[in-house]
Amino acid sequence: MIHHSQISSENLRRKIHSKETVFGGNKKLKIYGLLSCRSGKRMKKENRVFFMDEKEALENKFRPCGHCMREAYKKWKECLY
Repeated sequence: MIHHSQISSENLRRKIHSKETVFGGNKKLKIYGLLSCRSGKRMKKENRVFFMDEKEALENKFRPCGHCMREAYKKWKECLY
């Protein structure tokens, strides 16, 4: 997990273009999603984190975004009940 405040814009761009970073998340809400998600783009920089893959996000106890990852969110929600 990479905190947005701990990485330079140049390094972050490089990781995104090389597909090293695929998912973003909100560390306060513990939600992760696609980097193209509208919800994710609106979050504050100090709350933003990045993940290499879904496994990493789930290991850190984040849940899928209900907007950009509907199917994964439905599966996650079903496991709660």
